[in-house]
Amino acid sequence: MKKLLRALPDLVRLMARLAADPVLPRSAKVALAAAVVYLLSPVDLIPDFVPFVGYLDDALLAAVVLDGVLNYVDRAVVLRYWPGSPQSLDKLARAARLLAIWVPRRLKARIFAAR
Repeated sequence: MKKLLRALPDLVRLMARLAADPVLPRSAKVALAAAVVYLLSPVDLIPDFVPFVGYLDDALLAAVVLDGVLNYVDRAVVLRYWPGSPQSLDKLARAARLLAIWVPRRLKARIFAAR
């Protein structure tokens, strides 16, 4: 969880850059753009000023989106836009997978898989 919170600015940049990529399917672009808007918005389900719990919804959303992107988008495309090293992305991927395990795989496939 701490890894995801520290990497949140990099994840938002990655999502915004991927949303503009012409290779991604439209459904993935919409999901990525919506996630970026939510993460940048001052209005959250749980206000950010609530200690620790305030950032929980942001971290969970980032984990679900990152897990979906890494499972259904070509790794080379993701690495093209990732501001860090491939190793740092792998560490985040492990954390995201643990947090996003409750999201049905079929839902992520429907959003992120190419049609």
